Order: sequence, then structure tokens, then C-alpha cells
Amino acid sequence: MLWTLLGVMVLLLLLGFPMMIPLIAGPLIIILFFMDGLEPTIMIQQMVEGISSYVLIAVPLFIFAADIMTSGRTSQKLLDFVGAFVGHLRGGYAITTAAACTMFGSISGSTQATVVAIGKPMRERLLKVGYKDSSAIALIINSSDVALLIPPSIGMIIYALVADASVGDLFIAGIGPGVLIFIFFAVYSYIYAKILNIPLAPKLPWKDRGDVTLKALLPLGFPIIIIGGIYTGQFTPTEAAGISVLYALILEVFIFRSIKLTEIPNIALSSGIVTAAVFVLVAGGQAFSWVISFARIPGMLTDAVLPADPTALNVLIIVAIFFFIGCMFVDPIVVILILTPIFAPIATAAGVDPIHLGVVIVFQAALGSATPPFGVDIFTASAVFNKSYLDVIRGTPPYIIMLLIISVLVILFEDISLFLLNIF
Repeated sequence: MLWTLLGVMVLLLLLGFPMMIPLIAGPLIIILFFMDGLEPTIMIQQMVEGISSYVLIAVPLFIFAADIMTSGRTSQKLLDFVGAFVGHLRGGYAITTAAACTMFGSISGSTQATVVAIGKPMRERLLKVGYKDSSAIALIINSSDVALLIPPSIGMIIYALVADASVGDLFIAGIGPGVLIFIFFAVYSYIYAKILNIPLAPKLPWKDRGDVTLKALLPLGFPIIIIGGIYTGQFTPTEAAGISVLYALILEVFIFRSIKLTEIPNIALSSGIVTAAVFVLVAGGQAFSWVISFARIPGMLTDAVLPADPTALNVLIIVAIFFFIGCMFVDPIVVILILTPIFAPIATAAGVDPIHLGVVIVFQAALGSATPPFGVDIFTASAVFNKSYLDVIRGTPPYIIMLLIISVLVILFEDISLFLLNIF
């Protein structure tokens, strides 16, 4: 049964079908031919149940807010702000890129939106001062993956839905690993620029820095509102998503005037298309999870890869391997939907904190998203920058190595994820 399920899915993928088709067709074939007495309508019931959660309302709202800001001036103001303070340092342009991706990720929650909003203007700046195109693109796509960890992360929301965990706690727990990634990338950027003798940018006077800071204050309000509001109990993550849309509209339409009201329907349509794709994946993932649980496939799989009485470290290592490899080939949302129901109960039984588990899982999703052969951000960057696949992946090895090191640290030291939760 397991091999039939995998065979059907792989065959459909090789034939060129989008991921939502094999995700639904595989379980349906199992129900029709291997589970006597079950009606195929159970698939519909499970799919509807999968998208009925109140938590999921936050997803289209955060996507809409990100699309509004990507179409406006928010990203440019963040770039100007960061560049004003670190652009003149050795490796300043690269550090600015990493910092801006981290900041925009804390606003959008989307790696693809971050690649578009930050990647386009920063790639041109990096090329002008002497960076190789492959190095610039590699920095952009790997820095953008911080958006999966820094709140409001769509990956965190999907994990919370599947594992029945707190979205607010997950948002807070993702900050530590996200900041750690930025620190690693900033240090590497400094060393890289020093070795290659990348020219320094001119240092702005304090008056100009003050002007740039004032212009960036309103965009910087996004993470404060989202994180502060959720953690102080002023509103739920879903309400925070709604407020982020309102805030984005006020900024871009009425204050910055970078978007006209007549453009909003087209932006909403684009957000709706992305949301529809995400929701179909979530619905298919619920049906898939139900079928494999009913068939007791998780037990078969875990018995094959885990010892009889696994420790928390054993489980986390296996989880990291499975999710990392999975996200190298498939969209992170799909991997989280399929594998989390398999490993979450085992991890809980082994004493793994469910919030820490979520951070480890989403971290592997971020890592796999920019890792060959089929990391989704590689193809996003290829389309955005009009570069070949090989050009995009050529500069990624140093960043993959750094992310692997950070991944090990996150697995071994739980406090990297949980220290903020323990403080508050």
C-alpha cells in the first residue's frame, strides 16, 4: 500500500502534474482499491475539514498584506534604513541585504515575496560594487528564507494547524533562530567582502540617517504591532493578520501614495490565486494525513527508522533529515502537512517540546527551500532574475553549510528557540 501510494504520486509528478494533483489522487486510489468498505466521499469530508480551521483565515490576510507592500514602497524604505547604518561597513551591501530580508520577512511571512521585494533592488546594488551575480542571488534567496522563521510565518501557521500548537508561541520561538541566521550571514558577508576587497559605500551623515529613519518608522511598526499585539493578548494571530492588511493599505494608499485604490482589486486577485493554491494543498494534505493514519503507515515508517524507545535527540535528528530532504523536492507546505502528523506524536512521546519541534521543522523547510535540486526559492529566483537554474545555485554552498550548522545548534540547544518564551 505504501509503495503504491508513493508510486502514484511520483508518477504523476514526473508526468508534470502540479503537486496538488498527486497529493489528492494518491490517497483516493488507496481508498478505492485498498480500503474495502470506505466510501470515496470520505476524501471530500477530510478535505473540507482540513480548511475549516479558524487559524487558516490568517494565511490569505498575510499574503494580501505582503502583496500590497511588495507593490508599494515599504521594502525600499526598509532598504534605505538598513543601508544608512551598515552600508558603509565592510560587506555593508550584503549585510544590508540580509538585514532587509529579515525585516521584510517579519512583515510578509513569505519567502517568495521577500525575494521579489528585496532581491530586485539589492541585486543591482550588489552587482555595481563588485559582487558576482551567483553570490548575490545566493545571498538573496537564502536570506529570504528567514521569512519562514520570523513571524508572521505562514509555515508556522500551517504547523500550528496540523500539530494543534500555539501560533503565538511559535511566532515568538522563531525569532531566535531567525536572528541567528542573520548574524551568521552578516559575519560571512564581512569576511567575503574583505577577502575580495569589495569597495565600501559612502558613509551617510547623521542628518541623512535621521531622515531615513523617520521615513522607515511606519514600516517598522509592522512587526511591533504583530508580535507585540499577539503576545500582550491584545489580539489573536488571525486578528493580527487583518490588522496587517489595514495597516498596509493605510501606508501604501494614503500615506506613501505608492498604490492607487483602483490597483487593489488586481492585487487582491493575485493574492486570491496564491491563497487558493495554498488551501488546495492544505485540503489535500488533510486527506493524505487521514489516509496514511488509517492505514497505519506512520507506525510502519517510524518502526523502520527509529529505535524501539527513541530519545528526544533521536527523534529530532530523524525529523530534521526527513523534512530537509522532503523540502528539497516538494513545496514546504506540502511536506509540513504530510510529515508532521507522522512525527509529532512520536516527538511528544519522546519528550520534545511541541514548540521546539515546530521550529526545527520550519527551519528544515527554510533550508530545503533554497537547496538543490528542487528547492522552491531556486525557481522563484530563476523567474524573478531571469537566470538559469545553474546560475542560481552556483553560489549557494556556503549558505547551505551555514544553515546546516545553525540547524544542528537549534536541534542541540532548545533554548535558542524557547529563551524568549521563558523570559516572558
